[in-house]
Formats: sequence, C-alpha cells, structure tokens
Amino acid sequence: MIAPLRSKKIIVTRENAGGKIFSKKISQYGGIPIEVPLLRIDCDDRDENRRIMKQLDHFDWFIFTSANGVEYFFKLANKHQISHEILNAKNIAVVGEKTNQKLKKYGYSADFVPTVYDANTLSKEFLAKFQNPGEILLIRGNLSRDVLPSELKKANLSFTSLYVYKTTINFKSKNLLNEILQREFDFITFTSPSTIDAYFELSGYLVDKPCVCIGTTTENKAREKGFSTILTPKVFTVDAMIDIIIDYINKKEHI
Repeated sequence: MIAPLRSKKIIVTRENAGGKIFSKKISQYGGIPIEVPLLRIDCDDRDENRRIMKQLDHFDWFIFTSANGVEYFFKLANKHQISHEILNAKNIAVVGEKTNQKLKKYGYSADFVPTVYDANTLSKEFLAKFQNPGEILLIRGNLSRDVLPSELKKANLSFTSLYVYKTTINFKSKNLLNEILQREFDFITFTSPSTIDAYFELSGYLVDKPCVCIGTTTENKAREKGFSTILTPKVFTVDAMIDIIIDYINKKEHI
C-alpha cells in the first residue's frame, strides 16, 4: 500500500519542539520531513510578569492565545511557586482545540473555545457571549497579534496582557535553510506569520514550491510576500495541514 504522503520532502520551519511533533506526523504518513527551525521560543521572565503572577486572584477570565502560552504560563508558575490550583476558580478561554489539549495535560479544560481557531473568531464569539466578563488576563507571546487587545479595548473591557514567552529568529538556521533550498523538496510549511518573516530574513528569496499555511493569517502573510501556490486547511491544525497536502498530491496525480 502506498503511503499517503508518497515520500514527498516537506520542509518544517516550526521551532524545535513543535517542529519535531510535526515531523513525526509527516513520517507516520510516509513523508520525509526536513527540519529547519526558523524561530526559537524562550520563557519570558520579565519583572512585570512576576508582579502579575502574584496577583492572579484579581482576574475572572484567563485567555490563552496559543499552546505555547499554556506551556510557558505553567513554567513561570512553577518557577515562582504559584499554585496550579489558582485556575480552579477561574473561567478559561482558549484560541483553539490544540491549546485546550495542552491545557488538559495540566489538569484543566477550557470553558470557552471558538468555532474557528483564530484570534478574530475568539474575540468575536467571546464578546458576543460574555458582555460583562470581569477582569481578563491575556496570556500570550511577544509576537502575538493585536486583534484581541484591540477588540477588548473597543468593548471597554478591563484586561491585562501577560507575555509568558518570547519568539525570536533562529539565526543559527540560516546556513541550513539556504542549503536545503538548493536541494529538491516538494512543500514548505509555515505555522505562523512569524515563521514567514523569519524565512525571508534568513533566505531573502521566494521559492516556487507549494507553501502550506496553518491558517488564514499565515496565508495572508504568504500572499503578501509573493507565494503563488498556497495551501490552507479549513481547520487550523498541523493534522489538517497534512490532510491538505495529501489532497493536493492526490489531485495532482489524477490530472
């Protein structure tokens, strides 16, 4: 039986931890992952965070905008000896199911998940359902989009941003990226607009291979940068990215 990905070579630009998970899935479907982590993610332990972490009782809602936000929130909580039990009395919203799955690993489950896994839908549906949510803590990264803060401001809601991780360009991957781009490959994948920005910072040129984006925000960035063949799944997950690659391969082979 022919494996669904048919030994296609797929560049994975996600940061190391997330990239390895993505690569494993690609291998399981018969593809050949090529890991080139274009970003690095580190815990953000700025002084302001320590102050906010000591005042978690003040908030009614915690909103996690990514799975990384969940992971690094708990890393900070552990570092500063903040009890995980603090979340038991809170309402929790997450941007999507992957973020909720990460939350469940720590023993919690979201009270609110939007129907489409992006910040635009989260802000629209959350504000429609909860007109008076009380004090909100946005748990995010330094490169998170301003959609949620902007919409919360428009609604005159009180919120605080807690930046638990910082994303930076992984300059150590520059030589590897440019070497890989000279070889034969079939697809390049991007799981955030930041990975696309990092790609052009490190390589500086466009490739004519299909570009697979995790969601519409990343797709818009890819279009802005000039990619012509862009594949974006309707569900914004890594698994759905693999599904759309398989669909593309099948359609190409039946032309």
